[in-house]
Amino acid sequence: MPSERFTGLAAVLDAVRDTTGTTQPALVEQVGLGRSVVAERVAELEAAGLVASDGLGPSTGGRAPRRLRLRAEAGFVLGIDVASNELVVAVADLAGTIRATAQEHLDVSRGWEAGLPTVEALARSVADEAGARGNVWSVALGMPEPVAFDAGAPVALPTMPSWDGRAVRERLASAWSAPVWMDDRVNLLALGERRVNPVAARSAHMLYLGGGAGLGAAVVTDGRLYRGARGLAGAIGHVTVPEGGEVVCRCGSVGCLEAVVGGAALSRDARLLAETGQSPALAAILAETRALRPLDITRAAEQGDPAARALLHRAATVIGGVLATLVNAYNPELVVVGGGIARARAHVLAAMREAIYRHALPAATRDLQVDLSAVDEEIAGVTGAVQFALDQVFSREHLPALLAARTGTHGESGLSA
Repeated sequence: MPSERFTGLAAVLDAVRDTTGTTQPALVEQVGLGRSVVAERVAELEAAGLVASDGLGPSTGGRAPRRLRLRAEAGFVLGIDVASNELVVAVADLAGTIRATAQEHLDVSRGWEAGLPTVEALARSVADEAGARGNVWSVALGMPEPVAFDAGAPVALPTMPSWDGRAVRERLASAWSAPVWMDDRVNLLALGERRVNPVAARSAHMLYLGGGAGLGAAVVTDGRLYRGARGLAGAIGHVTVPEGGEVVCRCGSVGCLEAVVGGAALSRDARLLAETGQSPALAAILAETRALRPLDITRAAEQGDPAARALLHRAATVIGGVLATLVNAYNPELVVVGGGIARARAHVLAAMREAIYRHALPAATRDLQVDLSAVDEEIAGVTGAVQFALDQVFSREHLPALLAARTGTHGESGLSA
């Protein structure tokens, strides 16, 4: 358990991270500690190379106080976003500013033996580009399936054969000589949203719908991610829905939301519309590409194809019904629709809103805001992964280890109480 001293250090560091050009007197007001205590904590953070002076602040009648800033250039963090068919890696400085990023196709269904070396190789390449090799302080990894957060391992599902139980974190930690954290990528998409989108950043209670081939939700309560007992909260893709009928899901259950309106389900239904002649636009795309993706349904809908529009409307309505249950359960002030389905934009948002307002309690929807993600999906996951890596390594639980590494001390020895 971190001591009060480390709690104070983490509070001071968070205030410096969150406020541009703060001063020591301002920190006293922000963190609620005495002047001498704040002075000691600032001195320790400076000695560890985390905080530095940045000119002088305005004088209030006496000596002008020093402005303080986070030494963002002191180190780097690595963010890794693993989707079902794609890998994105980013290196950022300690302020979360991305310095280099790269993207590569990755089929996680091929197993970890093929997937993890791809992750490692791309991470090394991006780190070299940013000049970060040898100075990575923290690594965060987002996975396209629910993650048992307490164990730091993906939950075994057919889409990720052989990943369950593998020492992914340990292998990456050894390669980078840095702590590694793993989470469901939908949670990281939500963190990315809160970092970039001011509306989301101001919302203490938020639901985020995201995912690619699968569907998941991130729950934010009191400004913090809610993960549940083992980190599996938000796995709505495997909630049974009335529209599911006898459709078998890849998880083995029947009638799951994902089996009805997930990425693979939409592609399946789109092919049926094309092959039966119900959608000329989808038939034309299929003839050209020999495959149909959810994005192709949006393309057809934008061309005015009635069948494609109806398919998206149905998917949005079904998803909205499940979100309504979450709205009743968690009473958020904001619902953000991200992931692949957000690309359909106008074709899905109105239907989702209608379903939420129809099925949720009127009191829960009175001031509810339902909006599309404001973050480019290509970088939303790594943006959240970077934020996750920083929040973890600078947290009061993990700050002692970081300070020990930076100052050459161990635990609390050598540090004033």
